[in-house]
Amino acid sequence: MTGCIFCRIARHEARASILYEDELIVAFRDRAPKAPVHLLVVPRKHICNLGDLQPQDQGLIAHIMMKLPQIARLSGLENGFRTVTNTGPGGRQEVYHLHFHILGGGTLPAI
Repeated sequence: MTGCIFCRIARHEARASILYEDELIVAFRDRAPKAPVHLLVVPRKHICNLGDLQPQDQGLIAHIMMKLPQIARLSGLENGFRTVTNTGPGGRQEVYHLHFHILGGGTLPAI
């Protein structure tokens, strides 16, 4: 998708502080952090949100889940972290490209 900011970041067409990337995903620092460490992990493939996952995305979503702890450790989150994804307007999704927030590095409120 050409206008999607996360697609543009994944293609290195838009600036971001990238912490990790591989052939399937890109992880970068959130521009409006809600915690001392606030990263976004996005697939290179444009998928709007969890509700749009297809059976063929099973390997991709497993890859993301397996990489989240490694990416958290790379950012110094040795004592734990929170992972969040927002889906649709009711879930307060703002950018319609599947992404996972990694938050930590301070006292996070209980959910």
